[in-house]
Amino acid sequence: MKSSNTIFGILGAAAIGAALGILFAPEKGSETRDKIAKKSAKKTDEIKAKIDQLKDTINNKYQSTLHKGEEFVEDAESEMNNIKKMNKQVL
Repeated sequence: MKSSNTIFGILGAAAIGAALGILFAPEKGSETRDKIAKKSAKKTDEIKAKIDQLKDTINNKYQSTLHKGEEFVEDAESEMNNIKKMNKQVL
């Protein structure tokens, strides 16, 4: 848990440093704002892509688990039917 906090702290500090570097660069304000807007849009697209990928992964895991559960229920029903048949034969 502490290592993840450290990693997030380092990434946050790097992002703040990069933003400050852009803001204090010797360029026109309009150019700086354009750069910030472009980088923000790029990062937003990257985050959206990662979220979509995560949703796909979660959905695939869910579907796989659901399928395994259905197979388990089918197997259990089959075994119960076999046991019922064996009981009828014994009686």
